[in-house]
Amino acid sequence: MMDISLLQGIAWLLYLLSIVIVIRKISFLDFAHSKKTQHLVLGASISVFGLWIFRVGVTPGLDVHFLWLTAMTLLLGLRWALLSGFITLIVATISGYDSWAMFGVHGLLGVTTPIAVSYLIYNFSFHKLPRHFFVYVFVCAFFAGAAMIALKMLLLGGYYYIDGVYQADVIIDTYLMLIPLLIFSEGMLNGMTMTLLIIYKPTWVYTFYDKYYIQDK
Repeated sequence: MMDISLLQGIAWLLYLLSIVIVIRKISFLDFAHSKKTQHLVLGASISVFGLWIFRVGVTPGLDVHFLWLTAMTLLLGLRWALLSGFITLIVATISGYDSWAMFGVHGLLGVTTPIAVSYLIYNFSFHKLPRHFFVYVFVCAFFAGAAMIALKMLLLGGYYYIDGVYQADVIIDTYLMLIPLLIFSEGMLNGMTMTLLIIYKPTWVYTFYDKYYIQDK
């Protein structure tokens, strides 16, 4: 039987509840008839999983890897990105890269939160900032991507401390100190991904509109 803590159990329930809510708001009939959506959602899941398997760490559980979730959010939109992230996390857990006890914690702090906050940053940029190609790439992709990996690591580090898994000095010295080394690379990864997609496959990108970002300039 899986041994989980109270916080892990709560995280399991909250994450599964959030996925149920997302599924209820998605039209799977449209998904079944849209080859484009099928390829984008499943392709994004496979691509992100391929990136997640490359991880480093010196303390069990405190390993790091690039997220690529901001680009996934901009590509698919909020709902499909949450579902695609769910698929990715299930595959990573089944493959043994993550534990089932931590499934809810990783789902809430490592998938749902970065995707939701990335989408909030995009919405803020769309409504409050100039609608320009470089604003979209820098703010929505580069800045959001860099911020999300820092946010995810801070939240996960906080969880390990609150749940009594590690002391604060261990979390800081072996995990949080890596944030400055990762934020620029994560930002570049998401920024370059969206730049290439916008240039070569703009119709794939759910959140990019030629009318607002290019044609009206």
